[in-house]
Amino acid sequence: MLNIHHLELFYFVARHGGITEAVRHMPYGIQQPAVSGQIIALEESLGKPLFRRRPFQLTKAGEDLFQFVRPFFDNLEGVEASLRGDSGRLLRIAASSPVLKSHLPSILIGLRRQFHELRFTLHEAIQPEINELLRNREIDVAVTVLDELTDPDLQSEKLIDLSLILLAPAKSKIKSADDLWRMDPITESLIGLPERQPLAKLFAKGLQARGIAWRVAIEVTTLDLIEVYVSQGFGYGLTVAIPGKKLPKGVRAIPLPGFGPVQIGVLWRGDLDPVLKALTQELRAAASMLSRLDELTPRHTS
Repeated sequence: MLNIHHLELFYFVARHGGITEAVRHMPYGIQQPAVSGQIIALEESLGKPLFRRRPFQLTKAGEDLFQFVRPFFDNLEGVEASLRGDSGRLLRIAASSPVLKSHLPSILIGLRRQFHELRFTLHEAIQPEINELLRNREIDVAVTVLDELTDPDLQSEKLIDLSLILLAPAKSKIKSADDLWRMDPITESLIGLPERQPLAKLFAKGLQARGIAWRVAIEVTTLDLIEVYVSQGFGYGLTVAIPGKKLPKGVRAIPLPGFGPVQIGVLWRGDLDPVLKALTQELRAAASMLSRLDELTPRHTS
């Protein structure tokens, strides 16, 4: 009879593409030599190799075995949550820094009224890291910019559309986006997220449609840092307009008509359990309030 622990180790190796990555993602501590030894024992018991080491690739026998054991191990967490109910449930959430700091606390307060013993792990992350966290089952749900989904197991629901804007130093003589587009070339420094991020890709698409070239001069990893460096006069920052959010001192917004919108939504893997359904309902309600606030906010023209 096959050793269940050996099958579990093989599942992590196959899922994460190698022994080193499997050790890094195991839910408990185990050393790489121990995993290697037990995988070899599994292969010896089957009389067949399960994968090639360099580069990693499952053999036909390995692929067959992985497809057999995957449904069981993929669903263990859901079975555990179902049997335990809400007692001691750990909910792992990923979102950007502004969401975690300004919007999520009130949502989690509402969620705890329904599930009193709910515990949380909060990850500060943005795309495409969030997709990877979900694929590796390191988080349960994310509030993020919705981008093209390539994993069929990932599900999404749009919550709100936000507008792209530029942040400018308050003393800047640039009054509108058209003032920048008339420059040839644009001599001001652009502060933004890495080009693989959805915000950056959306902005680049809008620039391309206008025949404008303007590359990021200062690349940062969070929207908070963009505000900091714009306020210090390093250049113009690309971000989103969040209804009700006050800009820091020394910074003003320049609208970007014709760019966007940026779709913000909730992202998860597989089916929604009762806790995730309740969280999604709380997020919908919060997004609805933001939308109404946005409608009441005076519109700027460029």
